[in-house]
Amino acid sequence: MDTMFATTFLARASSVPAARRRRASPWRFAYWAYCALVLVFLLAPIAAIVPLSFSSGSFLAYPLPGWSLRWYHEVLGGGRWLRALGVSLVVGGSATALSVVLGTLAALGLSQLRGAWATLLKAMILAPMIVPVILVAVGAYFFLAPLSLTSTYTGLILAHTVIAVPFVVVPVLTALELLDPSLARAAAACGATPTVAFFRVTLRSIMPAMASGALFAFAASFDDVVIALLVAGPDQRTLPREMFSGLRDSITPALTAVATIMIAISTGLFLAMQAVQRRARRQAMRREE
Repeated sequence: MDTMFATTFLARASSVPAARRRRASPWRFAYWAYCALVLVFLLAPIAAIVPLSFSSGSFLAYPLPGWSLRWYHEVLGGGRWLRALGVSLVVGGSATALSVVLGTLAALGLSQLRGAWATLLKAMILAPMIVPVILVAVGAYFFLAPLSLTSTYTGLILAHTVIAVPFVVVPVLTALELLDPSLARAAAACGATPTVAFFRVTLRSIMPAMASGALFAFAASFDDVVIALLVAGPDQRTLPREMFSGLRDSITPALTAVATIMIAISTGLFLAMQAVQRRARRQAMRREE
């Protein structure tokens, strides 16, 4: 099918007069120039931060006095930065695991509902993605405080799970809506029980969507600072909260080293998500064949 489409497209493109293609080329150049400007605008702050993390000086200034890894040794050699990174990984991993379970169950339930109730429930579940995070943080604080769960790992993980669940519901619900219902019926016709059909057919089909949602959920938890400021205590200082405190106390190139590490982690998550999506597309193409 793709070959036929490409052949048809090339045939039509070859039939377009040369003068028309020449008229379209300036617009294409302008389009690519605009995309390049947007890309530069987005990446310019990152390009300015990363070299500062290798500065041998004690201040954020250009030109760099020299190149050194001293700030990476300070961040990764122990102390408050490494402890904060460990807290962020523990909280992010726990919130991701909970959000994948709860988000997948919510998506399974929403996929079976129709009508106004389904729309209302979907809006309520996706609300943390739309509502400003400061409102979510304040609401989480007033909910967790009477339960004595503020300044605890449990409370921080539960609060991060609230903002992470929608990132799992969206891709999993989309995968369920695109799933062919005849597959489950075929499994039942072959003698599979509903439980066996779910684990061998439905769950395997939505695994790429669950993995994609898990990556987004971890990123949402790992980058949060507002909820950590209101809900976490002195023993739950996450990496973004430690960076926020560093901005108020003293700005050193150690902050740029931490920012570079977070950029590397975010880039790794993005590449992993792309790999998961490519694998899902290949599997879908194999099933169609």
